[in-house]
This record gives sequence, structure tokens and C-alpha cells, in this order.
Amino acid sequence: MSVDLTTPGSTLPAPREHAGEPHLTHTSVRLNWLRAAVLGANDGIVSVAGIVVGVAAATTARGPILTAGIAGLVAGAVSMALGEYVSVSTQRDSERSLLETERRELLEQPEAELAELAEIYRAKGLSADTALLVAEELTAHDAFAAHAEAELGIDPDELTNPWHAALSSAISFTLGALLPLLAILLPSPSLRVPIAFGAVVVALAVTGFGGAVLGGAPRLRATARVALGGALAMAVTYGIGHLVGLAI
Repeated sequence: MSVDLTTPGSTLPAPREHAGEPHLTHTSVRLNWLRAAVLGANDGIVSVAGIVVGVAAATTARGPILTAGIAGLVAGAVSMALGEYVSVSTQRDSERSLLETERRELLEQPEAELAELAEIYRAKGLSADTALLVAEELTAHDAFAAHAEAELGIDPDELTNPWHAALSSAISFTLGALLPLLAILLPSPSLRVPIAFGAVVVALAVTGFGGAVLGGAPRLRATARVALGGALAMAVTYGIGHLVGLAI
């Protein structure tokens, strides 16, 4: 169906609704959260696996392994949460400062800001007249939102919440850490290390694959890198734990 835009009164057809198709901004935010959750779980698996495997190499007693594993889980979850909170808070403060500067400039020099917005769209390929028309219409609709998106790449309504980021990191780390802890505590002493080792490598392969899918990276390479890295970490801590156990 063709539409004659030169005919007075002609209108564009109404856009089709795409059921289940999220807004691009929401999709990006969701992917970032999923990626952070995968990385947090991966950190929990590797960190606690290294601790419990190292302790298991030094002693067969369940108590020290449990104590070390719980301590590593709690310390890691708190550290991840604090780190994420500080990082996101700093980013949020910077974004708020930039938005406040933009709001002030719109109030103090609206003509210069309009020209700047038009230049942004002209640089993207629009003609000078069309770019100015787009800038004028966006300014009339919501000048602040238009400048925040075009100049800063920030959606004022989608700023990341540092508390949400901290809680997400703590939960994902804890869930990841529980796997090696349970895998080494539940089996008999003679099977603890082999079972934990296998469970951790499989779990890391899954998180590596998931992270590659979310990040658009080569899947085989990312999966192998994460799994082999975790296996190396456990091998090193097992060797150190064994030497310490012999020395004691």
C-alpha cells in the first residue's frame, strides 16, 4: 500500500503493534541485568569452589570445609554488593550531574541548544532543513528528554538503581556459590573433590555459554575459557591446600 505524502490530508498508516516486542531501551537494560547476573553467579562458583576445594585437600573433616565455604560465600556476596552499589551510584551521580547541566542550559540558552540538537541530526544524515524541523518538533514535545537522549545517550526515566544492582549481585553470587558448597559437602569424603570439580566445570560451562549468548561473543571460545579458567583455579587451590595440609 502506497501513501502519497504530497496530497493534502494524506496520513501515514497506523503502526502495527508487535505483541511481545519490548522497547529497545528496556531490552538493553534487561540484557545488562542478565549479563551482570551471569557474571555474579560465575564469580560465586569460582570463588567458593577454590576455597572449599583447597580446604578439602588439607582435611577430610566436614566442619572446616563448611566454615570456610560459608565465610567465602558471605564475604563474596557482601563484597559484590558493595562494589556494585558504589559503581552504580557513581555512574548515577555522573548521569544526574550531566542531566542537571543540560536542564540548566536549556533554560539559559534555548536557541543555542536548539541549534545544537539540529546539528546532531544533520550530522546523522538529515538535510539542514529537515534536521531543524526535527529538532523543533522534539523540543516542542519534550526538550529535556530530546537533548538527554541525543546529546548524552541517557534516558532520564531509566537511570539504574544502585540498590537493585547491589541486591542482584549479592543474590547471583550467593546462588552460584551454593553449587560448589553443596557439591563438596554432600558426597562421601573420597568423592568430594572429583564430584565438586565436575559439577563446577559443568556449571561454569553453562554460565560461560550464557554470557557469550547475551554478549554476542563466540560461544565455544567463551565457554571453554570460563570452564578451563575455573578448572585451573581449583587445581591451584587444591595443590596449595594439599601442601598446607602436609605441612600441618
